[in-house]
Amino acid sequence: MAFNAALETHLASGATTTCHCWAITRQDGSVMGFTDHDGPLAFEGITFKADSGLSATAVQKATGLSVDNSEALGALSDAAIREEDILAGRFDEAEVLAWMVNWAAPEERQVVFRGSIGEITRSGGAFRAELRGLAEQLNRPFGRIFQRSCSAVLGDVSCGFDLDQAAFRVEASATVSADLRSFSFAGLWGFDEGWFARGRMGVLGGPAQGLSAPIKRDYAAAGLRVIELWVPLPVDPGAGAVFRLEAGCDKRFATCREKFGNQLNFQGFPDIPGDDWLMSPPSRSGARNGGSRR
Repeated sequence: MAFNAALETHLASGATTTCHCWAITRQDGSVMGFTDHDGPLAFEGITFKADSGLSATAVQKATGLSVDNSEALGALSDAAIREEDILAGRFDEAEVLAWMVNWAAPEERQVVFRGSIGEITRSGGAFRAELRGLAEQLNRPFGRIFQRSCSAVLGDVSCGFDLDQAAFRVEASATVSADLRSFSFAGLWGFDEGWFARGRMGVLGGPAQGLSAPIKRDYAAAGLRVIELWVPLPVDPGAGAVFRLEAGCDKRFATCREKFGNQLNFQGFPDIPGDDWLMSPPSRSGARNGGSRR
């Protein structure tokens, strides 16, 4: 990308009026703009708020495939970045775009960083967010793992199963436990006990809308159906919230065939020899014809 010629001329003048602007696009599509200038700026359809408590350290750049990195520092506030949203994971892997801008002429600007938010830490009413460059994507492992169990996630592209079928999902309200980990449902008797174990529960309304968590247990108790999560929800969904329950899969070939009828898309290797076979001692018999070893 060529450097903005007008901004380059401005920088060479010796008397500059520059600042930095950041745009954060969350996974839910919400866009937030911040600037270290003392007044708001607007361009590309985004309003960049001043005095928002967000700043960033210098970006470390390197040649080759090394990862660019920086940090964003800020104060938690209801008007900008709230602690509840960070706890709910709404800023996880959010896209970050940063510009150097001539605040006296915002059309003179240059992108200086593009990446995503990594680890976020909080303390004392403030937060620190790791900013990861585009090269971070190249550090993710790819490829297949040869194992008996399925490597796909139920409903993803490699699995190919449609979880919107009525027999494999349900939407209902529930009574929430104090620890935000157990949820009691009424009227789920059309599904076998344990049907949703190892599945996923999503929140469709209330303060926790958009959050989801994996299901650990699905059992009946006191005339109700209890769904227990592996980890509690980070935000209280509130009274009357509606949840979506999706059927679970234990990654076995038999389950794929009998519960989902999706054996043609099974992404594991059910006939691969196990550790016992690999550790079998040499046969003591003289036969070497591929027959029984006993």
